Amino acid sequence: MPQTVKVGSILIKETLLFPSGVTVDSEAYSPGWKLVRNLDGYGLARLIVKAHWNFFYMADAMGAIAIGREVPGTLRRALKRIVAKPEGQNYNSLEVTKVAAKRFLGIPFVRVAANFRHIQEGIGLTPTRNFVLQAPGTPPNVEATTKPYTAIISNS
Repeated sequence: MPQTVKVGSILIKETLLFPSGVTVDSEAYSPGWKLVRNLDGYGLARLIVKAHWNFFYMADAMGAIAIGREVPGTLRRALKRIVAKPEGQNYNSLEVTKVAAKRFLGIPFVRVAANFRHIQEGIGLTPTRNFVLQAPGTPPNVEATTKPYTAIISNS
């Protein structure tokens, strides 16, 4: 029986390779994505950190709305919209943080919010060319200081 998506559910890309010794029970959810069974973000993070890997959490939440009642198909459509966003193309997992069924003028819709997450061995998520190093008293690099960056938090 397919598991339903709820707050705390984790979706991972089908191509994701876990560290040796870590096995995660999952099922196909949508093209390119699998739904992790029996683990939330905290439980999966504990397994990843035990294997000396990192499970990054992107602080910027992404949201989407799908018209329809709170059924698996409506949730799937909303999550497809989130994973299709260009901001998340470089990340290999997603944690659902909010599912709300609402109505507007009698039309039911579901609002879903999620945070992208990333599982990897190294601790450097941002490529080194994006870091700015400068000596005190030198003029700032305007291009680097005005470029927006996503805040990240590592579980390790």
